[in-house]
Amino acid sequence: MTAILRVAWLFLAVLCSPCLSMARLLGVNIRHIFCQVHKPIRSMTTLQDEANHIFWSAVSAVLPPCMLRRALTVRDTAGFSVLECGGKTFSLEKNLYLVGFGKAVLGMAAAVEQIVGKHLVEGVISIPHGMEESLKQAEKRDMLLSPASRIRVMEGATNNMPDEAAMKAAGEIQRLAEKLGEKHLLLVLISGGGSALLPAPVPPLRLQDKQAITMQLALKGATIQELNTIRRALSKLKGGGLARAAYPAQVVSLILSDVIGDDLDVIASGPTVCSTYKAEDCLQILSKYGLRYSLPAAVEEVLLFRPRAEPLPNLGNIHNILIGTNLIALREAEQESQKLGYLTMLLSTAISGNVKLVSHFLALLAEVICAYLMSSPQMQELEDSILALALSMNIPDLNLAEHLQKLKGAKALDAVCVLCGGETTVQVQGKGRGGRNQELALRVAAEWHKSLAAMQGCEVLFLSGGTDGQDGPTQAAGAISYPQLVDQAQQSSLDIETFLKSSDSYGFFSQFQNGNYLLLTGLTGTNVMDVQVLLVRRHKDQ
Repeated sequence: MTAILRVAWLFLAVLCSPCLSMARLLGVNIRHIFCQVHKPIRSMTTLQDEANHIFWSAVSAVLPPCMLRRALTVRDTAGFSVLECGGKTFSLEKNLYLVGFGKAVLGMAAAVEQIVGKHLVEGVISIPHGMEESLKQAEKRDMLLSPASRIRVMEGATNNMPDEAAMKAAGEIQRLAEKLGEKHLLLVLISGGGSALLPAPVPPLRLQDKQAITMQLALKGATIQELNTIRRALSKLKGGGLARAAYPAQVVSLILSDVIGDDLDVIASGPTVCSTYKAEDCLQILSKYGLRYSLPAAVEEVLLFRPRAEPLPNLGNIHNILIGTNLIALREAEQESQKLGYLTMLLSTAISGNVKLVSHFLALLAEVICAYLMSSPQMQELEDSILALALSMNIPDLNLAEHLQKLKGAKALDAVCVLCGGETTVQVQGKGRGGRNQELALRVAAEWHKSLAAMQGCEVLFLSGGTDGQDGPTQAAGAISYPQLVDQAQQSSLDIETFLKSSDSYGFFSQFQNGNYLLLTGLTGTNVMDVQVLLVRRHKDQ
């Protein structure tokens, strides 16, 4: 029995630092854990096992308990307590309140509750429908509030779309903020999905109007930056509105980024980042997607005639602190892939744009790497092609030429792992179900099918998954693909192009191989955009 307990705690210790103290109680050497825990993984026989492990290591690095313990500290001395955060110190005198909204906020709130304890007076959080039950089912107790919690949990935004339940939660958050005075401290927990969970339409706008314009923009492939520009213009709480509601209280926002570039003005549409919008910017976005002249009358009224919000008199009351990013997740995945014996390229945290172009790029990159591994005579031709393609994609942190140069200079190169993150866009067509990660995986497989000969001598696998555990309106976080997938699908009478034409990537992967290539994680309790893992290794007999 003791041996079984030790094995269990070895596993948990990798995911959650609170387990370390228990591991010590069981007589397990902590240094031995971190030096030896990866040895069994070296015996993995499939690329799919390794890709799953690498993906989960990325997610584990940005789970709320770890992030909050790094960011927040309470120091209690004789009759005096302070909160330390972001290099600043705040007095605690029964003055601490909390609000939050986003996919990771329940776990964030649970971690804050453990850190601040009795100092918290009251809190309200808005989280996705089903999140609390999902974490209970997964037995993630460290991401659940205590039974005696002073934080009220409200669920809404089914399928990541604003709804009446989320609007009710936003109203409660606004009411709590507005009752605070200059001696109060408001902790604001923000993560991806926060925009949909904090809908507060500017009158006379109705929620249905805001839902309609958001849905139309999303279906036409609008970027998160474009969506949030519109959301800020149509909301009472976004674009600094929540900070205005809480004034003159001190506001400390702890932010988990789900946007490329980690722009605080964009994450959850910047509820504590004071900004103004220009009507012409909004109209330009609407015109770009052919929606300018089909707007509900209330949307046009708000955009053109809404009075501009007055700037806050004291911006020193607002402190926005970034505590989790896609880069943190990818750095952890990089370490894990290296332990598995891969030479790892951390390619970019800003992979974006149309999923068709991104899939072509990633598929071609695998061909280039395979050419390197096999010393193919086509190596230079493929390299020239992908460098030209990368230049046209205009991804700011790509630096592909530098990465390829390192690969060419590596000795005894047998296995390569490419890691990247970001968010692609999909122009939805048809009535299928899917998400950008599943469609990306399917399109990568379709690209490989056109050039199977270029992959000879290599094992190749691609995984794309959302760190939040939900890809589009489906139960999957993403999917896994490989070069032979199209041929195998055809043998089962599954035509990939038919599924792609109806944006039904989830339908395809559900039917293919009994759903074995769907990435099913459940809601993870965090969100730092998507993670892609591309594995290429030389066949053992080559």
